[in-house]
Order: sequence, then structure tokens, then C-alpha cells
Amino acid sequence: MSRFIVASVALALAAGAASPLLAQAPGHRPDAGMRSGFEPAGAGPFSDDEAARFLTQATFGPTFDDIAHLRAIGYTAWLNEQFARPVSTEIPYLDWVETQPEGSNHVTDDTRLEAWTINALGTPDPSRGLTAPGDQLRQRVAFALSEIFVVSNKNGTLAYQPWALSSWYDMLATNAFGNYRQLLKDATLHPAMGIYLTHMQNQKADPTRNIRPDENYAREVLQLFSIGLVKLDTDGTPLLTGGQPIATYNQATVRGFAALLTGWNWNNTGCGPTTYVCCDESNYATCARYGYNLPSWKLPMQPIEAFHDNTSAKQLLDYSGVALPGGVLAPGGNASVELDAALDNIFLHPNVGPFIGRRLIQRLVTSNPSPAYVQRVAAAFSNNGAGVRGDLKATVRAILLDPEARYGQWLFPSTFGKLREPLVKNLQLWRAMNASSETGRIETLNPYPPIEDWYGQGPLRSTSVFNFFQPDYGHSGEISNLGLHSPEFQILTDTTAVATNNRLFSLSFCWHSDGGSCWENGHGATLYLDTARDAPLAASNPAALLDRYNLLLMSGQMSPFMRQTLLARLNALTGSSRGRQRVQHALYLILNSPEYSVQK
Repeated sequence: MSRFIVASVALALAAGAASPLLAQAPGHRPDAGMRSGFEPAGAGPFSDDEAARFLTQATFGPTFDDIAHLRAIGYTAWLNEQFARPVSTEIPYLDWVETQPEGSNHVTDDTRLEAWTINALGTPDPSRGLTAPGDQLRQRVAFALSEIFVVSNKNGTLAYQPWALSSWYDMLATNAFGNYRQLLKDATLHPAMGIYLTHMQNQKADPTRNIRPDENYAREVLQLFSIGLVKLDTDGTPLLTGGQPIATYNQATVRGFAALLTGWNWNNTGCGPTTYVCCDESNYATCARYGYNLPSWKLPMQPIEAFHDNTSAKQLLDYSGVALPGGVLAPGGNASVELDAALDNIFLHPNVGPFIGRRLIQRLVTSNPSPAYVQRVAAAFSNNGAGVRGDLKATVRAILLDPEARYGQWLFPSTFGKLREPLVKNLQLWRAMNASSETGRIETLNPYPPIEDWYGQGPLRSTSVFNFFQPDYGHSGEISNLGLHSPEFQILTDTTAVATNNRLFSLSFCWHSDGGSCWENGHGATLYLDTARDAPLAASNPAALLDRYNLLLMSGQMSPFMRQTLLARLNALTGSSRGRQRVQHALYLILNSPEYSVQK
């Protein structure tokens, strides 16, 4: 076993061991006596702990300033403030890096990850005069959407196109508080998705040439991005007939959507010999775009009608209240008209609200939302209060201000919560400790190897269209036996458990404001934890230090047993550098503890 994980394993074993101390101490569940729903869920927060817990769900982790600000203005005003913040995008950062001096101007997918990290953390952005991005909620929701609408650099073409993936992520961030119908259209026509799920240059059927429309995107847009495989009640539970779930579509439906999605290709805007090959009827099948930072990745695909199937009737989704008779789209429309008809056919399906709502709840709040919670969120998706369907702003508000989100740790203490994603653990540490670099740039891969090798995940780096983990995955044993879901456990393998622990060790002990560095500092781009902020408190009062980290990292939910175990360890650290060492040990042990690892 790695020497880096011995301490946290010992703490985990101690936490689970039978002992008189543990028998006397309550678990990490908070006392439900005062905050169990006497006030409306949207009221408050009434304590720093409540503020920190809300920010854990709505951002990549609370800071002291964020907690104070939320306490001052309340949940509703904070949400309105975040909804109004301008979107922080990645493309301008990549463009800026290209203007830097030779040696620091090479743009790769790691540069895209750098831009993503700056926006997610809200650290000063050197491409914007060190202005700090402030749209934390938008960035958190965009990350959740990126785990539903999956595009990945693991595709051989996209691996070398950072502008393509940054453009995709910017599209998600831009649409995070918009309407799902627009998101669905923008996702369908984005060239990155066209490449990833292979519907770009999809041609109408020609049996004589053995050409049949590609069905890849047609299948996944239904299964993963909108309605799922079975019909759902408004609370997200499967509808049954004869005791069996009812399929939402069949192979004829997939073929209908595939035929409809023919004729879309690169956008010709800005076409020229030094940019990319123009796409028209003469070179449709061989048309290609080459180079790096060019308009074609940023523009939606365009229709080339000669390759669109406008002569066949297309079987789409058939459901109660469907606008198309029998769900069949009559022939005769052009590519754009038929695409809009298809997207409306999907958008109006009754599954979309509970399907998308549940997935967003799982990414932000809890892996096993109650049917009533899903139903309330689906209702907000169906009608934002002004008769508008698909309003993601209303959906996010409903998710975060629902009584189950605010009080679920008391209402359902045995099933509420989610395993923290390892990447989010990393970001929470950096935000809690005011991490910063010398230049504003961020070397996110130091130490090597790539971040997904440490954590089993990285932004837009999934190995599958099914995301890093599947929403209905249930870890074998008690979880699956109870019919519960634990999506994030799918990447908690023997390898990632150790690698994540080692990565968090490096972050806690190797780069800190007390002049520490384990090796080369990334040319001024390494993030350093501000250990100096808490070192004096740690040296004089380690108990107060634990209270501080209990708030920032665990929303006040640390059990007395865990606190006493950690305090004994911190008190054992003496000497002139005990302040810094206590900070580092406290961070490392908390981040790898069982109690912290489950977000309640």
C-alpha cells in the first residue's frame, strides 16, 4: 500500500471500528432538531453551515467570502445574481495564449483544461487583465450538462482540436440558464458533436451504393440527452404495462431520426483555401476542415440539401398529445424544417422534464432523489410559472431550493447524498485554500500524468458517450441490493482510489505559500495553497482550525469522533513549522476521510 494513503486508511478503519468512543458519538448526520423545514426551503441560510452546504451543491466549493455574501443576501438573491452574471468562456483564453511569446503560446487540449480550471475556480484570468470569473453557478451547471451531453477528446479527431472542445463547452455554459430546446438544437448542430457521434456528412439512403444513414446520434439523442429508454411518470418512475416498462421508441424511430439528420456538413462561412475546404454538392463526402483555430468549429453545421432525405416519411416519437399524427413526419421538408420538427417532437415528450431533471439533481445534490423531488423539478421544467417549457434557469432554481435539497440530509438520512466526484474534491480544496499562481496561468497537469489518470475523469475527457459513470449504476453489495444508485462509485476503482489519494497528498503537501515545492513549479503556473492564512491559527489552536475546515469542506457535518481523532493527530505535530504541518495534515486527512467523501 502506498505510504501516502496509510494515514487516511487508518482514519477510515478507526471510523468504522467498534469502540466505546464511537458508540457514544453520533454519526456525521447533523442534528435535525432546529432545521427540518419550519421555514420555507428558499428562506435563509440561517447559519454559515447552511450557506456552505448550499454552495457545495451550487458551486465548485465555498469560500469564506462566498459564505458571508450568501448569508448577507439570501438564497433567492444569490441565485438571481448568478443568473445575471456574464458567461465566462474558454475560446478567448485559447486565442490569448496564441499571442504569448514563443515557448508559451502552444495551444493543446491541456490549454483548454487550463481555461476550464480558471473559470471553474474563479481565479484571476490573465487573458482578461486578471479579472476573476464570477459565474460559479453557471460553470457548475455547465459541468453537469457536460456529463449528460457528452463529447470527448478521446475521439481521435477531437483529441487534437482544443478549439472544438472549448467551443462545445462554451455552448453548454451559454445555454446553462437558457431553454433546453435551444440547447438541444445547438448540441445537435455543433461540429464537435457531429464528429463525435458521426452525423456530420450523414447522407440519405442509396441502396444501389450501399449507403444508409448513420444511426449513432439518432440513437443517443433519445437515449442519453432527452427521454431515455422507457416511458416515465411525472415523478421519474417507469410506467408499466403488464408489470413491464414501456419502451419510448423502437428501431423504426431510430431510422426515422437518422434519415432526418442527413445533409448536415461544415459551415462554409469564411471558406477559403487557407482555412478549410468548402462543402457543397460537388465534394460532400470528401469535404474536410483542417487547421486549429478556424471558424468552422465555432459555427453550427449547415444543410446541403442534395444529401438530405426529403422524400421519405419518417417515424419519430409517438406519444399521447404528439403534434405529428402517429409521430410520423410527412416528406417534403428541407433539412432545417425537418430538424426543427424533430427537435420539437423530442422536446415536447413528457419524459424530458423528469429525465433531465433527475440527472441534474444527481450531479448537483443527491444520487437517489425521491420521486416527489423529481416531480417538483419536472413541473418547473414543464412550466416556469409563466407558461414556458424547458426553462433551465427555473429548473436549476427548483433543484437547489427544493425542500429535499435543503433538508434531505434529515428527511432521508440513510439514502440522501452522493459520492463526491474526485475532480470536484480537487477544485474544492483549491477554492477553500485560495489557491493562486504567480502568473495567473495554471499548470493543471503538474504532476504528470493527465488528470483523468489520477481521478478517472477530466473535463470533456470521458472514454464513452455514457459519461465517466452511468446515472443508474449501483455499486455491488448493499447499495444495489437496496435498489439504490451510486453513479460516482463506478470510477472508484482500486487504481483511482489510490491515485486520487496520492494526488491529494501532492496538492496538500507539495505546493504551499510557505515556500514549499516538491519539484519544478510549472514556470509560475503552479497553484499554491494559501497555507499561510491558517498556519498561525493551526499553531495556536488546532481545534479552531478543524472548525474552520469543518465549515469549508464539510458544511459543519464532521462527527465528534472524527473531530477528536483529527485533533489528536494535529496536537501530536510540534515544532517551529507545526502551523503549516497541521494545516496540511488536516486538509489531507479530511479530503480522504469517509465522512467527507460522501456529500450530504
